[in-house]
Amino acid sequence: MFLFKKSKDNTYSSFLRRIIGGKPSNIDLYYLAMRHTSAAKEKREGFVESNERLEYLGDAVLGLIVAEYLFNKYPFKDEGFLTEVRSRIVNRENLNQLAKKIGLEEIIQYNGHLKGNKQSFKSIYGDALEALVGAVYLDKGHQFTKSFILKKLIIPHVDIDMIISTDTNFKSRVIEWSQKENKPLTFEVVELDGQKHFKKFEAKIFVGKKEISVGHGLSKKKAEQDAAEKTCQKLNI
Repeated sequence: MFLFKKSKDNTYSSFLRRIIGGKPSNIDLYYLAMRHTSAAKEKREGFVESNERLEYLGDAVLGLIVAEYLFNKYPFKDEGFLTEVRSRIVNRENLNQLAKKIGLEEIIQYNGHLKGNKQSFKSIYGDALEALVGAVYLDKGHQFTKSFILKKLIIPHVDIDMIISTDTNFKSRVIEWSQKENKPLTFEVVELDGQKHFKKFEAKIFVGKKEISVGHGLSKKKAEQDAAEKTCQKLNI
């Protein structure tokens, strides 16, 4: 992890310019976007500031722009196809890889002890990428953000044909496995206590009465997919 200091705003700005394709106007938004909850700062009494709010916004913006892109790219495909492909493009693993490809791991701020917590560390890059999208949206507006997502992320780094031909719906894999093996499978999703402005969810997967995995996300579907992916890894599905 390499931390840029405020005194090096010009260096930080140049780094970001290469990533997003334009000069950032409000540099503080981007510092905040790269601040993981483990490195959160108390801005005022009762409010700890991290990139979670920007992550929430970026998740929505990213989903919208990818949805519009697929809608135009595949004019004769139905809603189910478009939803599935979008889900695969913006799943946590893809976002983690995208974040690393564009160099975000160089500027993410986090508590060094986090590396010992694999569950928390696994999503740090994808979370930061969504927060970056949120920062770009607030700083540069919709049209610039759309150009950033498509020209800097999706088109150069995402092989959509490969995604379509590869089954990465982890929940479906787990369900198919349970049916084939005749194993009772249960998903349990609960809403976690969080800030008033957005929700977080935790999903647990049980085989019989045994808890196999726990996943998290900003929607029930993302939490279930996260838990299902971990179950696939654990059970070699």
